[in-house]
Amino acid sequence: MFANMLPNLGKVLSRYYGLFAQGLMYTLLLSAITVLGGVVLGSLLALMRRSKYKPVSVFAVAYVEVVRGTPLLLQLYFFYFLLPELVTFVVLSKFVSICIALVFNSAAYVCEIVRAGIEAVDPGQTEAARSLGLSSRQTMRRIVLPQAVRNILPALCNEFVAVIKETSLASTFFVGDLMTQYRTISGNMFLVIEPLLVVGVIYFILTFSLSKAIAKLERHLKAAD
Repeated sequence: MFANMLPNLGKVLSRYYGLFAQGLMYTLLLSAITVLGGVVLGSLLALMRRSKYKPVSVFAVAYVEVVRGTPLLLQLYFFYFLLPELVTFVVLSKFVSICIALVFNSAAYVCEIVRAGIEAVDPGQTEAARSLGLSSRQTMRRIVLPQAVRNILPALCNEFVAVIKETSLASTFFVGDLMTQYRTISGNMFLVIEPLLVVGVIYFILTFSLSKAIAKLERHLKAAD
C-alpha cells in the first residue's frame, strides 16, 4: 500500500497543484472575512452585553448562548437554505451565504473574548477616569479599550486559527475551499488517502505557522508590559 502511495502523491501534486492553491486561497479568504466580520459584530455584541439597558443585554446574551449551543454545521445549513429566501432583493451566492453564517458563528465567540478582555482591565482605571470627568463612553474608548487590546489580541489570533479549521465544514456546500478541492480531486482520480494527505499537510502548515506567530506575539506583549 505505502509503496503505491508515493507515485500517487506525485501524480496528485503534479496534476492538481493549481486546485490545491485555489483551495488554499478560498480557505484563507473565508477565514479572513469570518474573523474580520466576527470582530466587528462580536465587539458590538460585547458592548451590548455590558449595556445597562436590559433588553439590549438580554438580546446579546441570548445570541451568544444560541450560537454556542448549536452546531456550526446546523447554522451553515440554516443560512445556506433560509437566507436566500429571506433576502429577495439581491441574489446571494453560495460563498456569500456561507461567509455570513461563519461570521454569525464567530461573532458569538469573539463577543466573549472581547468581554473577558474588557473585564480583565483593573476597575480602578475606570473609577479614576470617571473621577477626572470623563464620560463612560470616553472612558471606554480612551482608557479601557487600549488596555483591553493586549488581552484580546492573542485570543483573536487563536480564533483565526480555529476558524481556518472550521471552514472545512464549508466543503459541504462546495464553496471552493481546501476540502472542496479534496473532494473534487478524490472523485477525479478515485483516490482517497493521497489527496487527503496533501490537504492535511497544508492545514497543518497553516495552523502551525500561525500558532508559532501567535506565541511570539504573546511573548512580545508580555515583554512590553
